[in-house]
Amino acid sequence: MAYTLDMASDLEPRIAEDGIQEVPLTRARALLTRLIEQVREDGLVSALTVRGRRRAYLVTPSAFEAAQSDRRMVRAFHAAAGERPQPETTQQLLESMARHLMEIEEQDAAAAKRFQDYEPD
Repeated sequence: MAYTLDMASDLEPRIAEDGIQEVPLTRARALLTRLIEQVREDGLVSALTVRGRRRAYLVTPSAFEAAQSDRRMVRAFHAAAGERPQPETTQQLLESMARHLMEIEEQDAAAAKRFQDYEPD
């Protein structure tokens, strides 16, 4: 395949239609400090790409924690809504969600502890 100037521009960060900055993984190391500052100061999320496909995102800790919290709430809702018999009142649904949420948080904490205690051979 012949090399063109368009190929060189494919290696530069660009803002996608969804507002996420896409950065080829081959360029990310050289740009990492700048990418971290952009997400920290401006909230500009970067997606690290390989051959144009997103492989990982660079986000702030607060954005990650909010996403984790949202994920837990959705899991708790699905667990409560899938119970048989179905909760009959909003109060019962909320109580069920709270129980499931506590279980999910305990599972996540146990998984984090296992990871923290992991020592490779």
